[in-house]
Amino acid sequence: MTGANGFSVSGYGPQRSSWTRLFARDSLARRLDWPILFSAIALSLIGAALVYSATRNRTELNQGDPYYFLVRHLLNTGIGFALMIGTVWLGHRTLRTAVPILYGISVFLVLLVLTPLGATINGAHAWIVIGGGFSLQPSEFVKITIILGMAMLLAARVDAGDKPYPDHRTVLQSLGLAVVPILIVLLMPDLGSVMVMVIIVLGVLLASGASNRWIFGLIGTGAVGAIAVWQLGILDEYQINRFAAFANPELDPAGVGYNTNQARIAIGSGGLFGTGLGKGSQTTGQFVPEQQTDFVFTVAGEELGFVGAGLILLLLGIVLWRACRIARETTELYGTIVAAGIIAWFAFQSFENVGMTLGIMPVAGLPLPFVSYGGSSMFAVWVAVGLLQSIRVQRPMSA
Repeated sequence: MTGANGFSVSGYGPQRSSWTRLFARDSLARRLDWPILFSAIALSLIGAALVYSATRNRTELNQGDPYYFLVRHLLNTGIGFALMIGTVWLGHRTLRTAVPILYGISVFLVLLVLTPLGATINGAHAWIVIGGGFSLQPSEFVKITIILGMAMLLAARVDAGDKPYPDHRTVLQSLGLAVVPILIVLLMPDLGSVMVMVIIVLGVLLASGASNRWIFGLIGTGAVGAIAVWQLGILDEYQINRFAAFANPELDPAGVGYNTNQARIAIGSGGLFGTGLGKGSQTTGQFVPEQQTDFVFTVAGEELGFVGAGLILLLLGIVLWRACRIARETTELYGTIVAAGIIAWFAFQSFENVGMTLGIMPVAGLPLPFVSYGGSSMFAVWVAVGLLQSIRVQRPMSA
């Protein structure tokens, strides 16, 4: 029995039980987006199984411990989950005030990659080796600061009620904020991350309500910039070879086209239900390079089959669907822009990663969100989930 004020008047006294408080209509638990949370956890655990299958026999990588990468993947997931909780606790509005500091730190870290402290891993000079087997890829965190920084500028006057949409000066300022780290990452060169950042910028501008002239202008500038990058020789030889292999799949199947050819063989051999975890001939035979990172989807295709690979895509789709709903339902432009930037990031990076294993996109060295092995990527995507949860938690509840 309850009184008019909603508190229990039973023998338990005026205070509600902890279970009732936890799931009260205005509680944190009720406000969280559980489909996103469960989908992200499921993707990370599926990734752990795939990473284990891909690395358990790789003695040259796992230091003789078949569980080496599995343990580290689960540890990365745990740290990422803790970062998500911290992000929700701080709130996206609090982080809005800290954007200048976060932006400065991220730019400083990507600049460090260009110094002798930077390291080349798997052909990409995009890392800082910390020691003890740990490394950091600062470009992963730049994606977050670009989203937060552009959202802060574009939404400031709109959320204050001064403007119905961002004016040209504000848009130009936000683009200047994004260009600085993008150019630094391009100098590494980390073309895959640059592609993601450009898509993020487009997604942010579309969500902000900025004039379509900026969208078309940015697309045109991107096309001209891509041609200039190619002509000026900024790309490394291995990156040029990747595009050549994409344009001509039959080009040098034992050389530049080896990765994509072996990836398609692995996925095609899985059939409907797969060969079984740990039983794929392409995976156990170590025919596909970088299967625990960029090509982890090939393990799913071969060992879990069409059903298992489809489940991964379904879970990613749930994350994107719920993120779209969060972006649509928030009452502030800042939250809408942040959610839209994350949607653009996750959608493009997932499409590029899966597409390169199927041969419909060039190889760009991008991990599959939540699934691929890698600490920096795992931390960044879980922080993004924390931002989405914060936007949902802090929006006004309907009457």
